Amino acid sequence: MAVTGALLAGFLLAHMIGNLKIFFGAAAFDSYAQWLREIGAPALPHGAYLWGQRAVLTGAVVLHIWAAASLSLTARRARPVRYAHRPPVQGSYAARTMRWGGVILALFVVYHLLDLTTRHLNPVADTAAAHAAVTQDFAPDRWYVTLFYTLAVVALGFHLRHGIWSAMQTLGLRFSRGIAFAVSVIICTGFLTVPFAATFGALR
Repeated sequence: MAVTGALLAGFLLAHMIGNLKIFFGAAAFDSYAQWLREIGAPALPHGAYLWGQRAVLTGAVVLHIWAAASLSLTARRARPVRYAHRPPVQGSYAARTMRWGGVILALFVVYHLLDLTTRHLNPVADTAAAHAAVTQDFAPDRWYVTLFYTLAVVALGFHLRHGIWSAMQTLGLRFSRGIAFAVSVIICTGFLTVPFAATFGALR
């Protein structure tokens, strides 16, 4: 679970940095999106790298969910009889909402792919027009999309905060909760900057 979580967190950081390229203008962002499809050319077919990346990430998500379910079942089997009285366990809100946060994120990933990857839910059908797809998707009249995106990213932040700290502890690395919190805030802020900028007219 720690290894797959670290892989997914690394992808999120790289994805967030790539998203910020939109502030360099439409031409730069569209070129970046096209470059992603051409990585490995001519050795790899057009778009092969992205499909390979998606396959790896899908595998990581499946293994991450399986690990979570496996750990939960193992914990139940370790004590099949519930406590007659179980006092509240001290812990952060992020730790207590890991399971539901994961479910919300899994549903959001499906929506996100249909929106900005396949464009089934996006007002811009042209997959080459990445800048237009983002700016029109988060346009002021589509405030509900920005709201949903914000809620999902906030859920991501809680999941990352506890997940990063737990993963580092599992791997035997000393990692303070403050650093885990800072990393999650940086990633979430980076992701939210783009839709907010589009919604409030800072992107053209």
